[in-house]
Amino acid sequence: MNHVLRLYRDEVAPQSAIALPADNALRAIYVVAGGLRIGGDHLDATLGANSAYTSRKDLQLKGGHLATTLLRWELTTPATAPALAGGSGVSSVLLLEAAMALDPARPWLLRGDRVDFPPGGEALTHTHQGGGIRCLLSGGIDIHTQGTVHHYAPLEPWFEAGPDPVYAATAKDTASAFARVMILPRELLGKSSIRYVNADDLNKPKNQKYQVFIDTPVDLPK
Repeated sequence: MNHVLRLYRDEVAPQSAIALPADNALRAIYVVAGGLRIGGDHLDATLGANSAYTSRKDLQLKGGHLATTLLRWELTTPATAPALAGGSGVSSVLLLEAAMALDPARPWLLRGDRVDFPPGGEALTHTHQGGGIRCLLSGGIDIHTQGTVHHYAPLEPWFEAGPDPVYAATAKDTASAFARVMILPRELLGKSSIRYVNADDLNKPKNQKYQVFIDTPVDLPK
C-alpha cells in the first residue's frame, strides 16, 4: 500500500489558532459545527458549519467566534507520521486510518461530500469506484458488508474500500447524515461513483440526497 488516508476530529476553542505540520499531506477539512477562518493559498475566508475546503499548501487556520468541531482528512504516505493539530485551545484525535493502493500513473480526484437520509432511509447494495472514509454526523447507520453488520453513531468513522458491496440502513426514528472523502479516478469528475450490484435496483427510487463540496483533480503525495 503506497498511501494512507487518515481522519481526525479537531475541537477548537473560539478564536484559537490551529497549528498543523508542514508535511506532504493532501488535506480536506469539513466544518461540523462553529466556524473556521482560513488564510493563505491566496484566500482569506470563513467557513461555516456544513462547508469544506481542500489544499496542499500551508494554511493559517483559526476558530471563529463559536466553539468549532472539524473533521480533517489527510491523504499521505505511510512514512508520514499522524498529524495531530496543536495550539492553545485545540484538541485533536486520530479517528481512523486506512491503507490505499493508488496507481501513481493514473490521474485521480478528491471528492468531499455529504449524504443525507430521511428516517428509515437506506442505500441499496452498491459499490464505489474508489475508496474513502465516512464519518456519521447525525442519526445512526448500519453498514452491511462482507457478511458483517456494523452500527455507527455520530462522529464514528468507517472505511469503504470501493469494490466491496455495501448495504446501508439508517435510524428509523430520526434523519441521518454522514460526511466522506473519497479518492476516485479522475474520469469521474462531476459524475457519480456509485454502482448498484443488483440490476433491478438501478431504477428504484433512492432516498439519499447528496451535497458535493469538493470535486477536484489532485496530485498524489510522494
